Amino acid sequence: MPTRIKNALIWVFGALGGILWGYDTGVISGAMLFIKNDIALTPLLEGLVVSGLLVGAMLGAGLSGRLGDSWGRRRLILAASGVFILGTLGASFAVGPVSLIASRFVIGIGVGIASVVVPLYLTELAPKHLRGGLTSLMQLLVTVGIFVAYGTDYLLAGAGAWRWMIGLGVIPAAVLALGILTQPESPRWLVGKGRTDEARTVLTRLRGDAGAAGEELAEIERAEHTERARSEPLTLRRLLSPQLRPVFVVGMLLVLFQNFVGINTIIYYAPTLLTDIGFGSDGAILANVGIGLLNMLMTLPAMRLIDRRGRKPLLRWGALGMCAAMVLLAVTNLSGLGYGALLSALTLLGIALYIASFAVSWGPVQWVMLPELFPMRIRAAAVGLCVLFNWLFNMIVALVFPSLLRAWGAGVNFLFFAGTTLLAFLFVQRLLPETKGRSLEEIEQDLLRGRPARPEAERSVPVSSGAAHH
Repeated sequence: MPTRIKNALIWVFGALGGILWGYDTGVISGAMLFIKNDIALTPLLEGLVVSGLLVGAMLGAGLSGRLGDSWGRRRLILAASGVFILGTLGASFAVGPVSLIASRFVIGIGVGIASVVVPLYLTELAPKHLRGGLTSLMQLLVTVGIFVAYGTDYLLAGAGAWRWMIGLGVIPAAVLALGILTQPESPRWLVGKGRTDEARTVLTRLRGDAGAAGEELAEIERAEHTERARSEPLTLRRLLSPQLRPVFVVGMLLVLFQNFVGINTIIYYAPTLLTDIGFGSDGAILANVGIGLLNMLMTLPAMRLIDRRGRKPLLRWGALGMCAAMVLLAVTNLSGLGYGALLSALTLLGIALYIASFAVSWGPVQWVMLPELFPMRIRAAAVGLCVLFNWLFNMIVALVFPSLLRAWGAGVNFLFFAGTTLLAFLFVQRLLPETKGRSLEEIEQDLLRGRPARPEAERSVPVSSGAAHH
């Protein structure tokens, strides 16, 4: 099989966890309309069915760091697919609220594992000049999964077949389990375990050039040797040490803003917002399918631009686009236009602008940058901790927004999110490092020198060991 095809299969199978993640998080919005016909659910139990996945995702993300280092990236992806299958079958055959909530929790564990280990795996396998685009393939497949879930909900809504809506998630999970068995382990993880010959074989297969593979392996070994010499167990004290604290704060702010710019309010509650302004249920669900399609399509230019323009420009323009969309939605909802074609058109325009801005920027870029920021020997654990908080922030927004919607109304909430998107812009402008076109080992060396956020213009200037902190 040609090297290019082999590599393509690595990216596809490695990122296929994204489809599972997207499908299982998206499918419940339509299925919930019909679950209540078979299983008696109070409002509290409904909330537990939805948020059970998010709680499970927190646990899965928290476990992934230690398991990713001990089991390896590939084996953990295989385990995640098994967890997906178990939870999906349990949810599709659930006969009561307890079994349904427990199964959604199990699915969430798989989602949490995938959200850590898949971008980690792709980041450590990708060449530096293509790393952004290849790693963001996972986010593309997350949006594909959400779109497929919305479409499945729409097609099966007439029959009310919620068990089939959920149960069809077994198919991509099985494909992932079979496919990942044929793929290589991360060469960086192999070097960390002293399996250098295997790492050389994997790199030669990936790059198609033994010379280039040897140079990259030497760079990985140098970084591993340096980090091993100063290595100690990853603890909160170490993450808050002067050396790691700046990059840890950046990682935490990245996941904080990705959730508090308001994406979950649009993804989870767009049908509710549309029915509130006069859409029928069928029209709102169909519009939701359109939102899912736009979310998927706008991820494609992000994959092309992220390695050409860089991470920071995408995040800056994305934040400004989301801010403009939230201002439009706020003004529209506070204007007192009442029901009508103008209100509907402006609301749809605001939602579309928001989704397009997010999908081309904050959607994929977070998952590209988190594994890039941390040194190799703590990468899995540090990314796992950041992603654990990502799911915590996700859950907070999902749980709090309906109450705020009732208390303040949609317009005031949109103004709040317009403010948070503006803060996100300032965060990117002032604190976030640019990682485009640099090897993971180069990024790590800057961190070890105390310069984790060097501006791009300074990269050609040699950095002495006594350079001042930025």
